[in-house]
Amino acid sequence: MPVFSRFLRYFLAVGRLGSIRRAADELNVSASAIDRQILNAEAQLGLPLFERLPTGLRLTAAGEMMMASGVQWQQDLAGLRARVEDLRGLKRGHVDIAVIDSLARGHVPATIHAIQQRYPGITMGVRVLGNDAVRRAVIDGEVDFGILFEPQSYRELSVRAFTEVVLGFVTPPDHRLAKAPAARFSICAEEPMIVPAAPLAVHQQIAVLEGATGVTLDRRASSDNIETITALVLQGAGIGVLTSLDVRTEVQRGLLAFTRISDSLLRPMTLALCTATARTPSYAAAMVLGEFETGFAQLGHSVSGT
Repeated sequence: MPVFSRFLRYFLAVGRLGSIRRAADELNVSASAIDRQILNAEAQLGLPLFERLPTGLRLTAAGEMMMASGVQWQQDLAGLRARVEDLRGLKRGHVDIAVIDSLARGHVPATIHAIQQRYPGITMGVRVLGNDAVRRAVIDGEVDFGILFEPQSYRELSVRAFTEVVLGFVTPPDHRLAKAPAARFSICAEEPMIVPAAPLAVHQQIAVLEGATGVTLDRRASSDNIETITALVLQGAGIGVLTSLDVRTEVQRGLLAFTRISDSLLRPMTLALCTATARTPSYAAAMVLGEFETGFAQLGHSVSGT
């Protein structure tokens, strides 16, 4: 506090003790230094702060006002220092997150890099898991937060941000479907297909579409890994069915094309940023959460035509 106001520190001690000598002993400074600070303040105010009596010093009316303001200032400063300590805490610490496979590239690494640039004292651990495993890791407190499809358990999970992601065909840029912004699921009946397998969340969506449309897919390959599926499509082994999020980077680079599946029975999938309801995030985790919340909705934007 002396950095902020030496005078106030001296004044409050004299006002409380009623003696410059006793204040000097308590503060371990010279009596002349305290007296000089008080005299300078009285000269600037044009009013005495103390009555000089044979028995010591007594606050004047102006001194009483100064005393009350000084005590309040001390309390405000204590609160400010506590908030500054909280802020310092935000710049240090470790945060663990869990994400689905489709977020292992693009948005999550870019956001982590931005956080490290702004807060180099924060370290982060990233676990790439299946959708249900992300949900369980958040609920069990193994990570500070997670990003997953269809959170479902709203009693155990708090959704901090969400967006909708669509399902579509993934093809090379020169494929006949590449120029179409949308197509029905039945169009792939005669196409060689690279199909997602469990535990990828898209696996269930495809099963629903097959059952509802009666289309039997020509399964040339299947995988539970998005990079493997996209690599096979890039090699020309067939066309894939993934979400717009899964191939966002490849489409933006012109390596693949995405065509939304337009069947009315198909609903967009909800991508959610979640924390455990029973757990309060640390200061560092709350800061990182805020960074991920910013621009989260952009993950749901259509990538077709980009």
